[in-house]
Amino acid sequence: MKMRLLLFSLSLVFMGCSSVRVAVDYDTAVSFDQYNTFAFYKPSVDKMEVNDLDKKRILHAIDNNLTRKGLSKSQDAGLLVHVFTKEEKEVDIFQNNFGWGWGWSPWWNGGFFGPSVSTRTEGQLYINLVDAQTNQLIWQGKGTAQLYPKDKVEKKQARIQKIVDEILAQYPPGTQE
Repeated sequence: MKMRLLLFSLSLVFMGCSSVRVAVDYDTAVSFDQYNTFAFYKPSVDKMEVNDLDKKRILHAIDNNLTRKGLSKSQDAGLLVHVFTKEEKEVDIFQNNFGWGWGWSPWWNGGFFGPSVSTRTEGQLYINLVDAQTNQLIWQGKGTAQLYPKDKVEKKQARIQKIVDEILAQYPPGTQE
């Protein structure tokens, strides 16, 4: 029984580390099938707070995803893609004082089983689609995921692709890949 509980707990930890939380919002009055072309909005790309290599990876992943959906890149685009990022440090404090036994023991009160602190970095990627004619936001996708800055290039690239894929899986509204 204890082994099953341990395996279940470990599987939750590993699933939590690799998941992407996605939130989407859009203008319900817009007919999304009218858009066939897109372009990246350069001022938002320039302000992205990631290194140039990750910026290229993000843009490439968005480009590939929108192209697979039948849109093409164009100078005279119907959609402008605004992209921005945020990064936050998360601190988790686990109070492991189980309170076993009577009396004080360094192993139970702040010792071996005492509080533990862990930190992780979560990143948020926003993909905003703006109507180029009206300059109005019509669709927004946000993905939040844990970042692993020390990953190898291939893993980092796959992680970025997964985040973008999960965000854009809900574009256009009403479709899920």
